[in-house]
Amino acid sequence: MLQEIKTDYVLFLDVETVPQYPAYSMLPESKKKFWNQKASFLAKSESDTPESLYERAGIYAEFGKIICISSGFIRDGKLNIKSFAGDDEKIILEEFRNALHKLEKSGKKWFLCAHNGKEFDFPYIARRMVIHGIPVPGILDPRGKWAKDLQLIDTMELWKFGDYKNFTSLDLLADILGIPSPKDDMDGSQVCNIYYNEQDLTRIVTYCEKDVKTLCRVFLKFKGEAMSI
Repeated sequence: MLQEIKTDYVLFLDVETVPQYPAYSMLPESKKKFWNQKASFLAKSESDTPESLYERAGIYAEFGKIICISSGFIRDGKLNIKSFAGDDEKIILEEFRNALHKLEKSGKKWFLCAHNGKEFDFPYIARRMVIHGIPVPGILDPRGKWAKDLQLIDTMELWKFGDYKNFTSLDLLADILGIPSPKDDMDGSQVCNIYYNEQDLTRIVTYCEKDVKTLCRVFLKFKGEAMSI
């Protein structure tokens, strides 16, 4: 199936998220109650508390928010990247939905590609859209579709070859495939601090766009196509 997908009609994407509030102490009591319950399942030692674990809230759609969606597509051998970023998540999601709507109206069958996308990026975006009352585009919604009709590509799933118990990061996968990673400034664990404390969204966008470039190179490796991107 992978060889049947035209690379020109694949939209590569990566998402950066943070907790909805800068600190645990700022959580409304109603949300704090639910986070406390979640934290009780995440705790691995006595030193783990709801407050100490709160920085991880960003990876859960119920407690986090999207601050950047970077996307890219290949035309004439060039990767074109556009990012949707800001402090207002609803605006980000509406602009991204409009972009997807244009793809759906193009008359071509587009695919979305992300690393660990089926476990994180795709459902996270869809869930946050539902929360904001934004209709989920068909290309992003797998519900009610047969596997052959899905327009979602996950490079981690491609690497698993049917193995369901293994997680491989994009950085590791790129390294073992001989793909140089353009990331040289930060890693995902720093996003929350850089957003809330350093207030440097531009740096986060650059980091996200570099992930899209690496993702694209990994996909091309799977396809056996030249990697001049």
